[in-house]
Amino acid sequence: MSAPGRTPAGRAAPRDPRPPRRRAPVPVAGAVEQLAARLEPRTPLAAVQRVWEDAVGDVFAPHTRPVAERGGVVTVECSGATWAQEMTLLSAEVLKALNARLDGVRVTELRCSAARRRRTR
Repeated sequence: MSAPGRTPAGRAAPRDPRPPRRRAPVPVAGAVEQLAARLEPRTPLAAVQRVWEDAVGDVFAPHTRPVAERGGVVTVECSGATWAQEMTLLSAEVLKALNARLDGVRVTELRCSAARRRRTR
């Protein structure tokens, strides 16, 4: 019996002169999203952070971010006092949008504050 890749006489089997066929490129986005979902902590804050941009919209998302959650109360850090006031005024609508997008997590209140500025030396 001959070894794999060898002829019955023990010689190397002839190679196919054509180059090996390449597989089509596969988008990486799906794999990255699956990995991120597996690595994401299973906490209410992580769930809120995942849907935050979609819930608050393109105008508020760059200026606000949820930083803590305790008992359904989400603390939102805003880039300034004006953004904190606007987010507070719209909190009822934001709560509805958040709760509609969350599975198994219920947000009851938003506490908005302006981000503290760091001192530079």
